[in-house]
Amino acid sequence: MSATFDDLAKQYVAVWNETDPQLRRKAIDALWSADAVYCDPLGTARGRAAIDATIAGAQEQFPGMSFRLVGAVDGHHEQFRFTWELGPEEGPAPVVGFDVATVDADGRLNQVLGFLDRVPS
Repeated sequence: MSATFDDLAKQYVAVWNETDPQLRRKAIDALWSADAVYCDPLGTARGRAAIDATIAGAQEQFPGMSFRLVGAVDGHHEQFRFTWELGPEEGPAPVVGFDVATVDADGRLNQVLGFLDRVPS
């Protein structure tokens, strides 16, 4: 695996922040395996196109907000976890969660399990 878990987490967050559909899809294709799965309490996305649609939906739901890593990335073997928050540039983030990701033999994400610790009411 050429990328470190820190690098993968940064790339992952960058994909969630990419608002240009073509650039976002290109980044998804580079970062995720073709049969990857993203699953959180709100739903499951199977494959790159569904993951792209999920990210676009989150951007529509939270316009003007961005994701950022919080704290250290922790990993071993082919799995890692990290905490993130979603909010405006300034001020507290209304959404906080953490993800657990696994990578395939090529170092691409093949599964991400998302957990929501704080969400707006």
